[in-house]
Amino acid sequence: MKKNILIVDDHLVVREGLKLILETNESFKVIGEAGNGQEAIELLEKNIVDVILLDLNMPVMSGLETIQHLNQEQINIPVIILTTYNEDELMLKGIQLGAKGYLLKDTSRDDLFRTIESALRGDTLLKPEILMKILNIKEKSEKKDDNDKYKQSILTEKELFIILAVSKGYRNKEIAFDMGIAERTVKAHLTIIYNKLNVDSRSEAVSVSFKQGYISL
Repeated sequence: MKKNILIVDDHLVVREGLKLILETNESFKVIGEAGNGQEAIELLEKNIVDVILLDLNMPVMSGLETIQHLNQEQINIPVIILTTYNEDELMLKGIQLGAKGYLLKDTSRDDLFRTIESALRGDTLLKPEILMKILNIKEKSEKKDDNDKYKQSILTEKELFIILAVSKGYRNKEIAFDMGIAERTVKAHLTIIYNKLNVDSRSEAVSVSFKQGYISL
């Protein structure tokens, strides 16, 4: 039984070129063509589609927006990104959103068939250099998450209360009274806060705390 392919690209020449290649393979049938994501979604409502070949840069509704829509609607049709040499960042975002692979628009016949067959099996077919880029992005993201967690935990609840009070102009004596602790304990907490934030004064501590997102207005 032939597998139904939907081609989504705003360039007619690209769509027709891919269609001509696909028609040489008895396993595939081009079920429809769309010039943007919105048209693609309308076609999906009326047709059974096994694989979507999806351009990234399109008017009305882009490729990334289309993938996001499919994810939100839980439409589990394999997506293969159609990309150019200068769309690495967009292509990587598409892969992260769940696309099963990518094809350069001037791809060879064999690459086209191999990538579609892989997507139909549920596999993600990526060249080593693209896989490395994705892993690097994931690593940077994990490091950022670790940094964010560090920022959230760098000041204790008491220290956050004190620095927030300082930002509102309260003196040590007033903060101590509100917290039910000795004034010298407030001073000790402030010393620890200065060390954690690498600052030397109340104003610097408040400024850094705002910038780092520990406190807000």
